[in-house]
Amino acid sequence: MAKSYKEYVYELIELAWPIIMGQIGFTFILAGDVFVAGKYSTDVLSAVSISGAVTSIIFMFGIGLIISVSPVLSNRLGAKKSAKKFFYPTILFSQIIAFFSMLLILATIPLMEHMGFNPKLMPDIKIYTFIFAFSAFGGYLHAALKEFLQAYEIVFFPNFIAIIGIFLNLFFNWIFAFGWGIIPSMGAMGLGIASTLIRTIMGLSLFIYCLYYFHFKFEKISQKYYTSLVKVGLPISVAVSLEFITFNSMAILMGRVDSVYAAAQNVLNVISTASFVIPLSISNAIAVKVGFANGARNMEDIKKYGIAGVALSVGFMAFCGILFASFPSFFARIFTNDQELISIVIPIMYAVAGFQCFDGLQVSCGGILKGLKKTFMVSLANFFGYILIGISLGAFLAFKMHLNLLGFWIGIGISSGLVGSILIFEIVKTYKKMLKAQEGRI
Repeated sequence: MAKSYKEYVYELIELAWPIIMGQIGFTFILAGDVFVAGKYSTDVLSAVSISGAVTSIIFMFGIGLIISVSPVLSNRLGAKKSAKKFFYPTILFSQIIAFFSMLLILATIPLMEHMGFNPKLMPDIKIYTFIFAFSAFGGYLHAALKEFLQAYEIVFFPNFIAIIGIFLNLFFNWIFAFGWGIIPSMGAMGLGIASTLIRTIMGLSLFIYCLYYFHFKFEKISQKYYTSLVKVGLPISVAVSLEFITFNSMAILMGRVDSVYAAAQNVLNVISTASFVIPLSISNAIAVKVGFANGARNMEDIKKYGIAGVALSVGFMAFCGILFASFPSFFARIFTNDQELISIVIPIMYAVAGFQCFDGLQVSCGGILKGLKKTFMVSLANFFGYILIGISLGAFLAFKMHLNLLGFWIGIGISSGLVGSILIFEIVKTYKKMLKAQEGRI
């Protein structure tokens, strides 16, 4: 008996809710940095924002490669093949990426002096960037093991760790930034130490959990496995990086005009990302479920998981858009008491509200294509939509039409809708091609 769409929705929610908790943890760890930096001073918030705008592009490129673990392994499991032997190769993969990410982040430090930022912010930018570079090892370890377990639909504990990380990160940020007892006030340096420490704790906690509950053996390193990860993950990395380049270019370009715009963009990014974690988690659940269905060549499940997931994502983001448009001042004041900063953020919240539905559409469609291991079009759509259209249109509206940061957000909203449309077209085309191929074998 065929399952109803209601059952597919329930299955996605059942898999997605622990992932949601983990994504909320990851996002609120970033939000904790912004919250404490904003309470410390607007200058420190600006410095952390500028550093993050540059370094997060590199950091997320590595995360994009690691995201390939769950769709690759879920396809194997759907085809009734073993995946446990890839535990240690997955860890090695994450740490190799972490090493090169660390080197790239450190290499940005001397370049930042020539990017036209306010000279008084440079000491804080440099020290925060230097310390943050070493957080890649713990951050990537946690991400890789979370993806590995996610392929088995083991999602509660790794995401529970992320939730605990929210409170630990907020505590460490406050202690190291403001000082406490024998710990001196360290400002931006303290924020960097807290970020690195919490990511290391999260990664090691998940590693210990895996060793305790599972009995993995060292296996011969599989070149074919690494090739699959790169083949699937490289387009994801490019897609993720292009989206981050787009959002962070707003902070970089506007930060050259006035550092307060970089701080405003960071606040807006955190608010937008806080809602984005839900469709992103649903997208991860879609990728796993579609990956299983793809491995089993179950076309009905591929179709219905995809439709149910897109409906969930877009519906939730429409609700968030209404909230942002209804209470823009409330969300702005969570992160800062600076009246100049608040006056910049509030009008842009209406553009952020309009952006929500398009963002939910494109990320859920991306999840379907990840499950099908068709990730090249995701990166191509992001390049065309965000880089060629989003940044150029945003820059025109910001500088030529004198809309400043609002102009960039209008451009990003339009480009996100374009990306979603391209991905829908690719999904329909791929599905029809797979259906035709399956009918030809019958």
